[in-house]
Parts: sequence; C-alpha cells; structure tokens
Amino acid sequence: MTDHQALAALLFPDVTTTPRDWLERYPPRPLPEGAQVTRFAPSPTGFVHIGSIMASLVSRRVAHQTGGVFILRIEDTDKKREQDGSVEMIVRSLLNFDLAPDEGIISIDPEVEAGSYAPYTQSERGEMYWAFAKYLVEKGLAYPAFDTEAELDQTRKLQEAQRVKPGYYGRWARWRDASLDDVQARLAAGEQPVIRVRAPFPAEGRAKFVDAIKGPLDLPENDQDAVLLKSSNRLPTYHFAHVVDDTLMRVNLVIRGDEWLPSAPLHVQLFDFIDQPLPTYAHVAPIAKMDGSSKRKISKRKDPEANVAYYYEQGYPVQAVTEYLLNLANSDFYDWRKANPTAPNSEFEVKLDRMGVASPLFDPVKLNDISKDIIATYTAEQVFDYAINWAGQYNPRLVAILNLDRAYSLKVFNVERTGEAPRKDIVNWSDIERACGLFFDDLFNEAIAANGYPFPNVEAAAIEKILGRGMSFDPAQPKEEWLAAMRAYAEELGFARDVKTFKKDPTAFKGHFGDMMMVLRVGLSGKTNTPDLYEMQQTLGVDRVQQRLKRAAEYVRERAL
Repeated sequence: MTDHQALAALLFPDVTTTPRDWLERYPPRPLPEGAQVTRFAPSPTGFVHIGSIMASLVSRRVAHQTGGVFILRIEDTDKKREQDGSVEMIVRSLLNFDLAPDEGIISIDPEVEAGSYAPYTQSERGEMYWAFAKYLVEKGLAYPAFDTEAELDQTRKLQEAQRVKPGYYGRWARWRDASLDDVQARLAAGEQPVIRVRAPFPAEGRAKFVDAIKGPLDLPENDQDAVLLKSSNRLPTYHFAHVVDDTLMRVNLVIRGDEWLPSAPLHVQLFDFIDQPLPTYAHVAPIAKMDGSSKRKISKRKDPEANVAYYYEQGYPVQAVTEYLLNLANSDFYDWRKANPTAPNSEFEVKLDRMGVASPLFDPVKLNDISKDIIATYTAEQVFDYAINWAGQYNPRLVAILNLDRAYSLKVFNVERTGEAPRKDIVNWSDIERACGLFFDDLFNEAIAANGYPFPNVEAAAIEKILGRGMSFDPAQPKEEWLAAMRAYAEELGFARDVKTFKKDPTAFKGHFGDMMMVLRVGLSGKTNTPDLYEMQQTLGVDRVQQRLKRAAEYVRERAL
C-alpha cells in the first residue's frame, strides 16, 4: 500500500465504493446522438432570481430541442445559508413558468422526485462524493488540511503584507506535504479536516475549452488548492459537487452564469483528475440595467425585478415574461415573433451561439409592450380568468368587483378586443383597475371623488347641454348614424365640424367636434383617454350612461354657481 492509499484509508475508513461502482450504477443515458442533458442546480438560500429563470428556460429548450433531458438538482450543501421554504419556491417558480423538469423534484404537492439518476438533492449524495474524494487522495491529487480560521486569516494577512497572490497554494499550503503521522495525530485528537485538491504549482499549463456562448477560451491553469469537502459535515463545495454530479447524472451541457467563469480552470482540472470527460460549458452573461449613465448587473438587493415574485405580484402573464426572456437570450426572437404572430413560442429554436457575450439590458418598457401585445390576443374570457386568478392572491377587492356581475365584466373585457386592432391598454393584471376601472361603479366613484372631471376648456353652459344630449343615447342606433347626429348637434351648438375648420377661425366657434365629444368622454369616465366612446356607452348601458352624465352635469352646475 502506498502512502497515498494509506492516507485515503485513514480518512475514509467506511467508504467501500469507488467511482467505477457509481459510474456503473448510473450508466450513460440511452439518448439519440447529439441529445443535450442540461440541469438547473440552484441553492435553496433565498428567492429565485429572474436570471435563473432565463438560464432554466434556455437549458430546458436546448435539451428538448435535441431530444435530451432537463434536470432540477438541489445544491443544498451550504447549510448555514439555507432558508426554509426555498426548495418549494424553486419548484413552484419552474412550474409557474412552464419549466417543469424531466428529472428531480417535479411537483411539490405532494413532493415527487422522478428520474433514474436520483437522489437529486446533494445532501443525500454523500457516499458518492466520498468515493471520488477517496479516489483523488489515493492518487495523490487531494489531501487533508487542518488549518483553523485563525491560521487561514494569518496567512491572508501575510500575503497582503508581502503583496503576493492570496490563496492556499505552494508554500502557503502548510498541509500539502504533511506526513501520515501528523494527519493521524490530528484525527486521533478528534479534529476534522477539509479535503483540498493538490493543484500543480507552479502551474504552467492552460485550461482550454470551447464555451458554447463565448467560443474558444484559453485560461491559466488552476494553482489553488481549493476545498473539495468541508470539515463540518463532510459535504462538498460547489466546485467538487457539480463535477461529481454532472459526471454521474451524465450532464453534457452546463449552462450557468458568468460568475462561474473564473472557477472554470479548477473545474476543468477536476474533471481531468477524476478521468472523466468535460461537459460543454455555456457561460451566460448576467441581466443588467442602466443606473444613470452606467450599466450594472441587476441586483437582488436594489432591484425588485430581480426577484421572480415581482412578476407574480405585478401580474405579468407567464407568456409575456417568457417571450421577454427569449428576446434577451436570442435577439432574433423579436423578428421571429413578427413573422409568426400566432405560433406558440415553443416553436422558436433557441441557439446558444446567438446569445450575446455582453450582458443584456433589462428594459421594463419593452417588457410592458410585449405584455400588452400578448394580453391583446386573449379573449375576454381568458382575461377574466387570468385576472381573477391573480387577484385572488393579490387583490381580493378586485375579485369581488369582477364577480359581482360576471356577464358585465366579460362585456368590459371584450371592448375593442375582437376587431383588427384590439385594445392594448392592459399592461398586466395589476393594471386592470387603471385600464378598466372606469366601467365599474365603485372604482369610477373613487376616481371622481379623488380627481373630479378633467373637462376641456368649454363654457359651463355648453357642457351642460352636451351632457344633456348624451343622456338620450340609444344603443340600437348604429355607430355611423350616432356620429352623424352628434356632429350635426355640435354645429347646432356652435362647434366647428372638425379641427381643420376650427383652426381657420377659432374665434368663430365654441370649440370643435372633438372638444364636444371629449365632454361626453370625461362625463362618462372621468378620463380623457378611453376606449372607443360609442363602444364604451354600449358597454355601460343606458342606465349607467344617464346616471353618470346627470352626476357630471350636477358637478358642473355646482362649480358654476
């Protein structure tokens, strides 16, 4: 037995399996050639970031486009930062965005784990990590280290004072060449070591690989003796866990954030040390936003839109957020959508080599435009159902208002929805009150009490006459006849027939036809910008039209006294 084998036996006396055993238990997947096996591997340490949803969307699409598999793996080895409910939040977020994994936890009520490469939670995979760690120690590629936090801190201070590269390497790695007797003595004293990789030092090689997004990369070889297994619970760090897990789960495409690129040389090294093929890496640039004149990464602490809960709370349709993220991932999605206005976005082929190297900018205006366009394609019934589902959690009062008269609510949502140019005034479900509140008496009354009537600059006597004329609205009268009659009435009251006529001699008229119609619009809605006036009256119905115009006339008289 060599010294390295003796050291491995000393450190892992109960580990009887080898990497080969685990590789035989989890054989290569029977998938078609070119099939991609991808994964989303979050840590349950807080809210789900919108960037994680984007990476999951790309991972799942690429896997399914190639006949592959999309895995959800929970990386819960950082027990100090783990938060209750985070796993449920992760799973629900994937399901909410129609990103159900093929393997891993596929449902939460009840919790169901599917797949032949289980378990998919890292804290349940200890035996596998220990087998690979023991193998590395046996080969002399890893070793135990018993440094205390105080000793590591002292090393950092010395390195700062000497202005050398910080880290645990070379002559600074005090346990790198410790004797078997020294290790045995520490273990006998009850101390638990971390297990570190024995990186080459000085490192003269290069870490070369082709990134599916960034192209060929040539990086300095890793020379840091990074921690592979922690001392407290013998669980792995991310660096070691993902190498073992991706190997055993047969993941061949790792789509992850740019923040992991500096660690890539270590990961390349570890795959080489365990004699396993390197998966293809695709490092995704983080979503950014403009902060004044500068561009910065979207922040969990500063930006509410970083949290997927923001999109639920605001009531953005899943389809809208999905299509916005697809546009961030592949900028040609916008052109594809224009060419395929009714096709499901699942027909769009995501391509990694079309993802930008630079961070895509989060643009709330663009998101709102996409959301308005998508809601405009929904039927009144769909809008009603989506609005009720959203409001049930976030706006109970709106549920009561919409359910008070379902048939009337459907009429409201159907206004300007069936023509060639459907209305696009609803941004998201939280926008329902602003966009449609004028149709509902409680919301209308609140708005009038708060803001009054923004009538145009027309004399009070004329406003009263216009409102009085509006009370005779007949829903059976065709729209063109109604417009012709109103235009004739405008001329009778002394309003110009149109803007062009008014501009020729403004002093000769009380206003133009548009001013007169604005009086009606404001009297009925309390707003200057509304859906089509005729259709609005048809929807409100004769009784509401008369009641509202009577109230508006009283408002004008009170202020004229």
